[in-house]
Amino acid sequence: MASETNDSSKVSISLKSGLSGRELAEADAVHIDKLHPGVCAIIRQERPDLAPDALVSRSEANAYRLRYVENLLLEERGELSDLEREVARSMVEGATVSANVEQQAERVAALPDRLSDNLASFGGSWTFLIAFALVLGAWIVINAETARPFDPYPFILLNLILSCLAAIQAPIIMMSQKRQEAKDRLRSLNDYQVNLKAELEIRHLHEKVDHLLSRQWQRLAEIQRLQIELLQER
Repeated sequence: MASETNDSSKVSISLKSGLSGRELAEADAVHIDKLHPGVCAIIRQERPDLAPDALVSRSEANAYRLRYVENLLLEERGELSDLEREVARSMVEGATVSANVEQQAERVAALPDRLSDNLASFGGSWTFLIAFALVLGAWIVINAETARPFDPYPFILLNLILSCLAAIQAPIIMMSQKRQEAKDRLRSLNDYQVNLKAELEIRHLHEKVDHLLSRQWQRLAEIQRLQIELLQER
């Protein structure tokens, strides 16, 4: 009986969105006045008939936040790129834009790309230089000291092998450099995204602090007005 009494004493509060009119869960409801001033201004510009204590859903608030951030970028740049739209969307959704470019590039790299990187790395190492010097010295000693050399002086076969090695090594190094340039381009784009999001977040925080300070000053002014009225009544 006690549980039935408690259940009947509970009052169910119906929350509705002021924009769409659909019912909202208590955790999904957001007061318009608690939103960022710029976001609130956009909503009230479109819907001036909304009550001061109107509610919106979080998805509706996020859509207007995205429009607010895009308007900020449009004011500065005049036109939005896909990269800047992605930054604005990540800012509204709370997602991170920083990424490990090296891992992403290696994940999509094909076998020939990885092979060219390994060959270019080996060709620019001391291991390759020492091994090449030993092979070259052994080639010269063998053909100079034996009675029947397979490549007598002036070592025409050796020159041919060295020419072929240089001709093969050059495009391999160029392929590896192109891959490195692609990684650098991805890294610079990611840095631009991170810096742009940080700039927008800092501006957003400044506007929030300014809004809070202005509201505090208004409250202080109201309190002082009440105190003056009380003093005058005495």
